[in-house]
Amino acid sequence: MKIVYNPSFENSLIQILEFIYQDKPSASFDFAENLKKTILDIPYNPYSHRKSIYFDETEVIDLIFKGYTIVYEIKKPKTIEILKIFNKNLPT
Repeated sequence: MKIVYNPSFENSLIQILEFIYQDKPSASFDFAENLKKTILDIPYNPYSHRKSIYFDETEVIDLIFKGYTIVYEIKKPKTIEILKIFNKNLPT
């Protein structure tokens, strides 16, 4: 499956990484690397995470990663779009 990134996800991720970097630069690199690995594993079992509680569509999934929610959509044919990343306990 092909993975595509929505600009909203990319913008939010940059803000999150900058926030983490201010406190501990090495932690931001670790976060980014581990997130990348987690996202690249999605195609192997795309339905292994919960159906999104933020969307009514069955093809939209919430992946929880270190307190952050990554919302992705399984699209046909063979595409996964990473839509958003956020932490509902942090201001956006």
